[in-house]
Amino acid sequence: MAFRPLTARAPAVLLREAKPLKAIFGHAQRLGHLQRLVESQLQPAAREHCHVASWREGSLLLIVTDGHWATRLRYQQKRLQRQLQLFDEFASLTRILFKVQPPTVQQGAAGHTINLSTDAAATIQATADGITDPNLRAALERLAAHAKPKI
Repeated sequence: MAFRPLTARAPAVLLREAKPLKAIFGHAQRLGHLQRLVESQLQPAAREHCHVASWREGSLLLIVTDGHWATRLRYQQKRLQRQLQLFDEFASLTRILFKVQPPTVQQGAAGHTINLSTDAAATIQATADGITDPNLRAALERLAAHAKPKI
């Protein structure tokens, strides 16, 4: 008897039928809706720095990218709370909490590449030739090796 794999199903079907996925998808949609409501009451510059993390028992938790924006939003907290309470979704809002969580940076994205002209590399190599200290000479030669080849 040969193994027969299950037929592939469309992602939309899986999200509607699989109970765990359906619950996760529903929660994500709810948070997305709350995020849009919060963004509608924030200043345009603050929108990219503030994200809804949770909403339960009258407490709204907002994740902010840095302390600067957290401070600015705390100064506007009462106004924001009053405006959000006008929406049915936030009718029972009693407090807003701000937590700072810097965005994660992808590994290697912050690396610095050295672009060195061939003339600069020749000058560094000439300097390295006149150095007697072997460690300094080796470092200068490694630096000179970063030159861009002429096309």
